[in-house]
Amino acid sequence: MFNKLKHIKDLKKQGKQMQDELATVVQEGSAAHGKVKILVNGNREICDVTIDESMLSNKTKLEDAVKAAFKDATGMKFQMKLAKKMQEMGGMDMLKGLTGE
Repeated sequence: MFNKLKHIKDLKKQGKQMQDELATVVQEGSAAHGKVKILVNGNREICDVTIDESMLSNKTKLEDAVKAAFKDATGMKFQMKLAKKMQEMGGMDMLKGLTGE
């Protein structure tokens, strides 16, 4: 029983380490000719948003630009960065311990 508790604790620690490492991966996305920019980390958390004042006059256009910037930030380049980081962290081998084997 104590072994299972230790295993669970170890998995939580490993998961936290993975989150911390993925948080170091950042990608910027932009829309509306660079007037809206979003910086996203590897945990898909928005780290920063920059909006040019000229975008504030049209709510619908701004909403669309924010969505487009987020889509740009989390697109293929971002996925490639995450894949590279996961490979650096040991790839699928790091998941082997999750089954308790």
